[in-house]
Parts: sequence; C-alpha cells; structure tokens
Amino acid sequence: MRQLLCLAALLVLSACGAPAARKDPAGNSAWRAAAPRSILVVPVVNKSLDVDAPNYVLATLPIPLAEKGYYVFPVNTTKYVLEQEGMYEGEKIHEQAPAVLARLFDADAVLFVTINRWDAQYVLLTTTVTVEFEYRITGRDGAELWREKRSMRYQPQSNSSGPPLARLVGMLVEAAITRAAPNYMPLTRSAHRSAFAWGDKALPDGPYRPAAQAAESAAGSSR
Repeated sequence: MRQLLCLAALLVLSACGAPAARKDPAGNSAWRAAAPRSILVVPVVNKSLDVDAPNYVLATLPIPLAEKGYYVFPVNTTKYVLEQEGMYEGEKIHEQAPAVLARLFDADAVLFVTINRWDAQYVLLTTTVTVEFEYRITGRDGAELWREKRSMRYQPQSNSSGPPLARLVGMLVEAAITRAAPNYMPLTRSAHRSAFAWGDKALPDGPYRPAAQAAESAAGSSR
C-alpha cells in the first residue's frame, strides 16, 4: 500500500513539473514572429453593386491601423504608385504576390480587404443598411499573419409620435431617406475598429502606439 502511495505521489510531482505548452489566446504567434512595423493598404476588391464603395472603404482603413500603433503608407500614394506599375483594379492587385507588393514600398505587411456587402434593403417600412468585409494581412514573405471578417447592420428607429397614421408616415419618410442616401461610413468605421482592436483576434499593439513606445523606452533605459 505504501509503495502505491509513493508511486502516486511521484506521478503527481512529475505532472506538476511538466507544464503544459501555452497557447497564444489571440492566435497571433505568426504576427509576433514577423513583428511588422509598417502596413501597406492596397485597393480593395468590391463585390457589392456600389461602384463608389471601394474609395470610401479605402479612405477609412488607415486611421484604425495607425491607432493600433502601425505606420500606414498613404493610400492615395499607394494607389498612384500601383497604377504606374500597371495595377489598376483591386482584383488584379489582390492576385499579385504579397512579396512583390511589399517590395515596391519596403513594407513589412500588406492588408487586403474585400467588400462582400455594401447595401441598403427596404423591408416592412424600414431600410436596413449592411456592410460586410473580409480582412487579410500577410507578411512581406507572403505568409498569412492575420485574417478576420466583420458584418455590421443599421436599422433606423422611428422617433415619430402621435396618432398611428402619423407614426406610419414618419416611418415611411425615414425609410425613404435612408434608402435614398444610406450612411455607410459609421458602420464601416465600426467594422474596422471591431476587427482590428476588439475581441480575441484583435491585432497586437504596434511599435508606434504610445503605450508600446513607453514600454520600449523603459526597457532601453534599464539595460
């Protein structure tokens, strides 16, 4: 009996002495290994019916990435340089090897974005505005570092009061206004921030984020 107890104790001690391999909760071990400092945002692929959507989306991408602490190449300059290289359409640009694109700008990483939805649908006296994006970031060697997808919807709520007929008319007017001129930009900005900064798959803070710079400075002064 004593031998069995000793054997059980040894097994427990050996189990305690062999810690389990830690998993990266954010799934960004590849990102940390690549340690990108700069991100090239290339023109987006548009699968919606709105021909203006790509320009609007492209213009909203640099800010949330810069807020995370990364240098983002100016998107208009990037677009111009790519056009000089004969790359005009988002689909053709996304077909290029990421290493080729990164080499043109000496970028550490490349962001590819696809617009899956950018529309306003009228249903039952209301208009629902929807945006949906796919995001993919690769390293300068072409290896995928990060991927995410976001969908956002907005349905205006009627603020009309009074008799039922007046409220009905108010709902019809609000739905018509939203359908005629849907405001995609707040949804688009929220989608980007949600993908880049929130949740388990958020990007790690970049080297130019104030907190990261302070930590790097403190580490340098302690050496």
